[in-house]
Amino acid sequence: MNLVPDAMLTALAFTAYDTILRNSTTLGKNDERAQLVEKVGAKIQHVVETYMQQNGMGKDLKNFKWDYNTIDAATVNAWCMPGGKVVVYTGLLPYTQNENALAVVMGHEIAHAIAHHGNERMSQGLLISLGGMILQDALKEKKAETQALFLGLYVVGSNLAFSLPNSRAQESEADQLGLIFAAMAGYDPAEAIPFWQRMNAGSKNKVPEFLSTHPSNETRIKKLATLVPEIKSKYSNQP
Repeated sequence: MNLVPDAMLTALAFTAYDTILRNSTTLGKNDERAQLVEKVGAKIQHVVETYMQQNGMGKDLKNFKWDYNTIDAATVNAWCMPGGKVVVYTGLLPYTQNENALAVVMGHEIAHAIAHHGNERMSQGLLISLGGMILQDALKEKKAETQALFLGLYVVGSNLAFSLPNSRAQESEADQLGLIFAAMAGYDPAEAIPFWQRMNAGSKNKVPEFLSTHPSNETRIKKLATLVPEIKSKYSNQP
């Protein structure tokens, strides 16, 4: 479900990206960590462009203007905005530990952009907001306490039944595509498993999976373990 024009979403993403970089400390191009992110990003980008062309989706990349930056911060995260704007935080690197694991993570984040997950989430948010407005209008003659109760139930229900499960599905899709892109670029997708084991060991205050936008680390590791053998045999060093 994509209700927002890609060109509009990409323009918004580019503006947000520039704002984040202006307000962050990025590593210089001579820093080995930044060079590694650039190297991995370029290899993933190449196979993504090939994959999209092979699957008749090359036009989906027409608004992409690839860029890679490493932000010096303790945040354990990486992301790719619509349009190919990629950021890796230095706080993630102690968990990736090697180039193969970094490729898996960057492949995953780039997969979110390739699969239009940003547009899907924004579209879902628009629909949920519209539903809330309709419900609020329908309740306008009711007592304030009744309005608050029903609107509160609507927010919780829409998140549990719609937003969170869809987000978990997007994460699983990005996991699979990320493994494919890493394997195609010549990396070992099996590194995803020890990476997530390290992430799991470092996790604190774990949220129950049904209340999370992400699969639990345990669920993710089990799923990755089933995907890796087939992906390695089918996509390693392709093209």
